[in-house]
Amino acid sequence: MARMHIRRKGKSCSKHPLVTENPEWVPLSATEIEDLIVKMAKDGITSAKIGLNLRDQYGVPNVKLATGKTVTDIMKEKGVMSALPEDLSNLMRRAIALNVHLKNNRGDISNKRGLQLIEAKIRRLERYYKKNGVLPADWKYSLSTAELMLK
Repeated sequence: MARMHIRRKGKSCSKHPLVTENPEWVPLSATEIEDLIVKMAKDGITSAKIGLNLRDQYGVPNVKLATGKTVTDIMKEKGVMSALPEDLSNLMRRAIALNVHLKNNRGDISNKRGLQLIEAKIRRLERYYKKNGVLPADWKYSLSTAELMLK
């Protein structure tokens, strides 16, 4: 099945190799990995980029196999998790950047449509996170509050 707002197919049937334990060649112990995650999170790096940095720079192929917990679980446990979910904040950053672009380029109709699609995704995520108790019930998205929250 195709994606909703982009003309690409999904990643159906892509599977990781079946590995159930941490490889012995991983250079870092579980506590060292957790300390690195906390240090990077305090620097403002998102959990996805933390995983990439650990893989590319420190040679940790899978944080969950090495520590028994995911990057976000470790961040929650240590108290360095951001208030907003990562996917919602990334979409809000994209909406802010597109809004700045549209202020300078008023005739850019295709990007105006893109902003509408991004804001629709934000509102769907907002509804989902309110239903699951991640966001407070009175939280409301608007571009002006998004700029204040993320800057």
